[in-house]
Amino acid sequence: MSSIQITRQPSQATLDALDVFDWPIWTKEPSEFPWQYTEKETCYLLEGDVIVSSADGTEVRFGAGDLIVFPAGLSCRWRVIKTVKKHYKFG
Repeated sequence: MSSIQITRQPSQATLDALDVFDWPIWTKEPSEFPWQYTEKETCYLLEGDVIVSSADGTEVRFGAGDLIVFPAGLSCRWRVIKTVKKHYKFG
């Protein structure tokens, strides 16, 4: 399984090419919860600060302005430090 990919502050051209701003929006208040990705998810954070810990103990931190790709099959734990607002797309 591949790891979580983070693109810090992607260019507007990259975001436009992906049609990010046409994707649905998801929000979540500060909290902690387990998550399993049954398919790939790509998301772009408009707001927030998050730490995701994978089952192997690897931690990644990302926030507003980051583009993240979570691989299918990933088991992890989300810790939302600051309320998240993100565009997301599965598949």
